[in-house]
Amino acid sequence: MAQSRDQITVVGGGISGLIAAIACAQRGRRVSLLEATGKLGGRARSADGPYIANYGPHALYGDGPFYAWLRREKLLPRLARPSAPTMRARLDGRITRLPAPLIAAALRLRGEAPVDVDYRTWVAGRAGDRAVEAAIGFVSLPTFHHDPGELSAAFCHERFRRLILHGQKVRYVVRGWSVLVDALAQRARDVEVEIHTGSLVSDLPRAPVILALPLSAAGRLLPGRQLHASGTRTVLLDIALRSVGRSPRVVFDLTDRLYLTRVTGPDPSLAPAGEDLIQASAGLRPSESLEEATLRIEAAMDAGFPGWRERETWRRRSLAQDSSGAIDQPGHTWRDHPAVDQGDGVYLAGDAVAAPGLLSEVAHHSALHSAQLATGGP
Repeated sequence: MAQSRDQITVVGGGISGLIAAIACAQRGRRVSLLEATGKLGGRARSADGPYIANYGPHALYGDGPFYAWLRREKLLPRLARPSAPTMRARLDGRITRLPAPLIAAALRLRGEAPVDVDYRTWVAGRAGDRAVEAAIGFVSLPTFHHDPGELSAAFCHERFRRLILHGQKVRYVVRGWSVLVDALAQRARDVEVEIHTGSLVSDLPRAPVILALPLSAAGRLLPGRQLHASGTRTVLLDIALRSVGRSPRVVFDLTDRLYLTRVTGPDPSLAPAGEDLIQASAGLRPSESLEEATLRIEAAMDAGFPGWRERETWRRRSLAQDSSGAIDQPGHTWRDHPAVDQGDGVYLAGDAVAAPGLLSEVAHHSALHSAQLATGGP
């Protein structure tokens, strides 16, 4: 027998679970949120300190719906705005400010890109061969993929355009995303969501229920359903250094398709005084080991932050498996991802389900959609 539609269970206490729980409660429902671990936030939590590192690059986009929702709900945390970034790009072994091929790609890649053509082919036909690798390398940042050239042109171009045209709207949460998680958790409590941490769910709760979980975990509660979306394997490396002189804030390695950012540039509070925190990410190649990928990142560090090895004070390394949202192969769009509405009063929320947006925006959009469906509202 199904529980009353006045009560909704949300399984998963990450960003999407918290947003879904808040939205359901605001619609007048009684909500229980069950989180398996002892802490809320999932991949959105930051290290406790003294080095406050997020689990991979985390940013809010000021032109996006998640940012607008946080502002409307008066949940927008204190943000850091990158000011006149000292950016370096590495292409074919050379370090420059912005290489000409990337500028050419930005100027020539206008309009909409096709869904059924791979990004490499589409860029080559529009911007020329020299711009191809620069554009692909640049898009490796928002896709976390080792070779975005093989993905759908529409998928990649949407991300290229957002970063190239609206990159100045990127914002960072001061003192890490745990601050944002804590604000969402407090709002959930304020609207009387019952939050239970340390509550591992092994059987599907009675409907209506929102599964704000990775697809693999949701699939264990919904046996027999095809809950799959293509993902990535990404090496994440955080390195703290003793500060010295002026360092670049961002280094794009467009050839090796990896990204380095000195996150203490816009937010010095992320590391102790006199130290810098560098965050690196690189898509793991199919036959590449974790050690080999780490060496690639360290080579880029040599180019972008000379002398860093003697100044290193701390590091953290991890491998993120299917933890950066779904990716689209040619011929596929976000509409092909597992549906939010799974039928029988079961709904999905997260960054790999059928919802539009960039990175955390997918989690936000699907959370609100799942809450709308679960409460039977418009």
